[in-house]
Amino acid sequence: MSIIKREGASGARQNGASANAPAACVRRETVEGVVEARREARRGFLKNSLLAAGGAVGAATLGAPYIGTAKAAGTTWKIQTSWPGGIGLQIFKDWCGTISEKTGGELSFQPFGANDVVGDFQLYDAVKNGVLHAVNPFTIYVQGIIPAGVFLSSYPLGLRHPSEYDTFYYGLGGLEMTRELYAAQGMYWVGPVHHDANIIHSKVPIRSVEDFRGRKMRLPGGMVAEVFQGLGAKTTVLPGSEIFPALEKGTIDVADYTGPAVNYALGFSQVTKYISMGPPGFMSLYQPVDIMDITVGMDAWNALSDEMKQFVEMETKSYSIEHHAKIQKANQEAWKKFEADGTEVTRLSQDDVAIMTEIAVPIWFKYANKDKNAARVFKTQLDYMMSGSLGYVTPDMIEGLTLDL
Repeated sequence: MSIIKREGASGARQNGASANAPAACVRRETVEGVVEARREARRGFLKNSLLAAGGAVGAATLGAPYIGTAKAAGTTWKIQTSWPGGIGLQIFKDWCGTISEKTGGELSFQPFGANDVVGDFQLYDAVKNGVLHAVNPFTIYVQGIIPAGVFLSSYPLGLRHPSEYDTFYYGLGGLEMTRELYAAQGMYWVGPVHHDANIIHSKVPIRSVEDFRGRKMRLPGGMVAEVFQGLGAKTTVLPGSEIFPALEKGTIDVADYTGPAVNYALGFSQVTKYISMGPPGFMSLYQPVDIMDITVGMDAWNALSDEMKQFVEMETKSYSIEHHAKIQKANQEAWKKFEADGTEVTRLSQDDVAIMTEIAVPIWFKYANKDKNAARVFKTQLDYMMSGSLGYVTPDMIEGLTLDL
C-alpha cells in the first residue's frame, strides 16, 4: 500500500519541472521525485510506528510498507511449516506471500508445507544447519531437545486459553526464558502462533475416560502421552502427515490432532466416526491451546538489521492473531460438515476432568524436575494457575509435590 497519493504525484509533475522542459525530462524528474518521496515516507513511517508501538501489535504498523537497510536487502528465507494441508497450510502460505510486499522486497519468505524439505522431526536440525532459514512447527516438538518444551505449549489440565499463554509469554517473562533456551540450541524463538485446541478422533465412541483403556492412540508424546497411558491407552507418536493412513489401515484406532477445520480437510471424517471433547466450554482437556511458533536459525536471524528483526517479531504477533481467527471461523463450517458426514461428538464429564487432573498433576512435577529450566518455566505457570486470576490449582492438589529449582 503506497503512502503517496496519486494527487501528490500529480502535484510533483506540476511543480517539479518548468512548462518549457522536454516531456521526457519531466517524466524522469517526476519518477525520481516520487520514488524518493516514497522511500522517505516509508522510512519515516516505520521509524515512527516502531517507536509508538513499543513492541506492541498495531494493525497499521504491522501492515505498513517497510524499507530496511542494505544488510537485509534481497534476503529470502526458506520456511517450512508443520501443516501438511488444509486451511492451516493455506493461511501460512498466504501470510508468507505478504512479506515481500511489506518489506519492499528486502525480505521474502519461500513457504514449504510439511515434509516438503525435511520431516517434522528434522525441522530443528534443518534450521540449525541452514537447510531451512526458519520453521513454523508445533512447539511441543521441541521437547526432544529442550526438556522445558513441554511447558511452552499446552499440556493436560494446565493453562486453558490463548490469552493465558499470551500472559505467560508477554507478561510473566515466558518469552525471555524461551528465547534463552532456544539460543543455547543455536536458534532464535521469535514468538508463539495460536491456532486451536486439539481434539480426538476415534473409530469407537469415547463416552468416559474409561473408554481410552486398551485403545491404540496417536499422541504427540511426552507428558500428554503419559497422562493417557495413565488412563490405560497404548500410545504412539506420529507426525501429522501420517495420521490419516494410520487410521485408514487400522494401525491406530484413536488419534489426536488439531481442531475441526484442519482435521476435516485432512479427511478424518472418512476414517473415524466419533470426536471426543471435554465438557462444554472446555474443548480439549489435554491440549486446549496447542501452540505453534516461528523459529529462526541464529545465523539467519543475526544477518538481519535491528529494524528488520523488530519487523519480523511484530509480524509474527500479527500472524498469530490472523491465524487463530481464520481457523476459528473455518471451524464453524467444519462442524456442519462433520455432522453431515455422520460424525458424532461425545463429551467427557466433570468427573472425568477430576480423574484426569489427579493423574496429570504429579506428571507435571515429574517433567518440571527433569532440569532446572523446566522447573523454572513451570513454576511461573504454576504460580499463575494458583493465583486469584485463575484458581485452577489449589494447595491440596500439590501437597507432597516439590520442585527442584
